Amino acid sequence: MSLPLSPAPNEFPSYRAAEFLPAFLLGWGLGAALVFGVRALGGALLPDPCQGHTLLALLLPLLLGPGGLGFTALNFRRPRRAALGLGLVVASLLPALSVGARDIGALRGTGCAGGYVVLSVAGGPNDRSSSISTLSLRVGESRTLTGRVGGYTPTTHPGLFTLAAESDTPGITVQLSKKQVRAGEQFPVQINIKEGTGVNTYTVGVQATQTVKGQSVAAVGTLEVNARP
Repeated sequence: MSLPLSPAPNEFPSYRAAEFLPAFLLGWGLGAALVFGVRALGGALLPDPCQGHTLLALLLPLLLGPGGLGFTALNFRRPRRAALGLGLVVASLLPALSVGARDIGALRGTGCAGGYVVLSVAGGPNDRSSSISTLSLRVGESRTLTGRVGGYTPTTHPGLFTLAAESDTPGITVQLSKKQVRAGEQFPVQINIKEGTGVNTYTVGVQATQTVKGQSVAAVGTLEVNARP
């Protein structure tokens, strides 16, 4: 006697819009509320304008995205719960990721990401994308570049930055006609290779420092100089 065959389970459950859409919107709404709630709570609990804010900006996208996907996978055969999980996933992108990216951009604008010195060709654009990392000169030649302290703004760091030049060999000198500049202010940087310097690759640098509330902040830019015969 043969046993009756049991019906095969549905491999792909059907999702009806009447059930899916309200649960999806509920998941997205919960995720969005978490984003702005945690953001407001973190802003109130973090007195330092820099410390902890990067983690706060990334926390919700990292939690809602993988968490929502895991919740959806576990409830794949339960359309309403799966829709709720998908709503959390979408909330991890918008608004969580977009708001987090904006907050991180604001942190960079206020100098929380640290500073840097941009070295670029004199007379050209002086943003960070135009910076050069290597310079090739013949022995005995010199070249004037343009420097600028970036990563800080005159609003967040209104004082003067003190400039200093460094070279890993006495055969290459870095001359700075200005000793102090403000954030964003351009200044000339002259690179000289003395006669008799060996053909090789050397490293030079420009450092800008400022003391803010008893703490020293710095911006550094380095350049590889290829000495050619």
